[in-house]
Amino acid sequence: MSARLAVETVAARALGTLSRAVGRGGGTTVPGKVLWKLDPGAVDQLAVRLPHGVALVSATNGKTTTTAMAAEILGTDGRRLAWNRAGANLLSGIASALVAGRGADLGLFEADEGALPEAIERTQPRVVVLGNLFRDQLDRYGELEIVAERWRTAVARLSPASTLVVNADDPVVGDLAGEREVVLRFGLDDPRQARAGLQHAADSKYCVRCGAPYEYAAIYVGHLGDYRCPRCDHHRPELDLVVTDIELRGLHSSRFRLLAPQGAIDVELALPGLYNVYNAAAAAGLALAVGASLDEVRTGLSRFSAAFGRFERIPAGGKSVVLLLVKNPAGANEVVRTLEIGVPPVLVIALNDAIADGQDVSWIWDVDFEPLLEHAGLVIATGDRAAELGLRMIYGGLPAERLEVVPSLEDALDRGLGLVEAGTELVVLPTYTAMLALRGILAGRGAVRPYWEEQRS
Repeated sequence: MSARLAVETVAARALGTLSRAVGRGGGTTVPGKVLWKLDPGAVDQLAVRLPHGVALVSATNGKTTTTAMAAEILGTDGRRLAWNRAGANLLSGIASALVAGRGADLGLFEADEGALPEAIERTQPRVVVLGNLFRDQLDRYGELEIVAERWRTAVARLSPASTLVVNADDPVVGDLAGEREVVLRFGLDDPRQARAGLQHAADSKYCVRCGAPYEYAAIYVGHLGDYRCPRCDHHRPELDLVVTDIELRGLHSSRFRLLAPQGAIDVELALPGLYNVYNAAAAAGLALAVGASLDEVRTGLSRFSAAFGRFERIPAGGKSVVLLLVKNPAGANEVVRTLEIGVPPVLVIALNDAIADGQDVSWIWDVDFEPLLEHAGLVIATGDRAAELGLRMIYGGLPAERLEVVPSLEDALDRGLGLVEAGTELVVLPTYTAMLALRGILAGRGAVRPYWEEQRS
């Protein structure tokens, strides 16, 4: 390491430590921001020093959970990771993780969809995992096709030796692999878990080659599935990693069988939902690409419990708060699907409209809340846009007497906890900044660590 870079990283670490000491969450990004200002090329220099290189993960939904799963798999056998564990996924967050990762062998970073092209350019990754592309925060990213084209350009610049791990069930993402030679394509093959048809809010349902509507042999999550174009025959490619024999167990867990070139394993996953099965497949692909064994994959996934703020169970006075992040129609619909097996009697839904959430909240009208509203005893709508959320609940058929609009997140949390019985769970569906705020409230009560401390665990 050059003397200049050594001084810069020491200064960045010191400011990060100070930020955390005074109780500011900026400890996850301040070091990277400082380093970026001091020397924009420092990220490149720190990344190239990692003996085992860098692995990047990006997706609209699931990148934090996928990266955390991969960390659980890889954090054994003496591997040392530089990892943005708190989900700070812009370049500043990646830079901060590089600064904090002294002595690391491998960089493991989730990257925001918009930040992915520059993250690829800066870190020259040995592995890139692309999980899915859904319509999300149109005021920030623009239409899905804009993000896809930026990804396509970035992938084209990858070293031929880099491994691309793609969700082949997503027509747009699968197509990004093109003719690359070093590719791992993953997907599901279990028609028992398929939906009856495309939901009205499905995104990439038209052929990326000719524009004709896809026909599906199976539809799993949103537009993800086994697709074929009847006009030009563009279809899901052959899978390298196949997930089959899936069993979903409500809010508690799931299991599946993973077929890989190296063999087959049965995985017990302490997370619910088909979307988490996809996340696990993506994490397995990343781990295998950097040399992990199937036994390590099985052990790591079986040991994994929850990613920061995503299906997190937090104790709260003899009860538990279950946080299930929702941020766009596709993800929210899968949370609804998971809860349908056993709809909780009290449900808190929190809608904020900060920049990190997306300031256009019209997406809530594309979420199929109706199966929940039919059976929920009480819905508490909260957050900055609680009134609009409450209106959506009423239009969804929820009787007014089963709705409470409580704009204050803390008051809504306490109201919900007061209504559920001891030893049971309060299920909360928050958007991103609402999740951070609720977690902050619980941290202030000693129920969980402050989120910035997750970065240095």
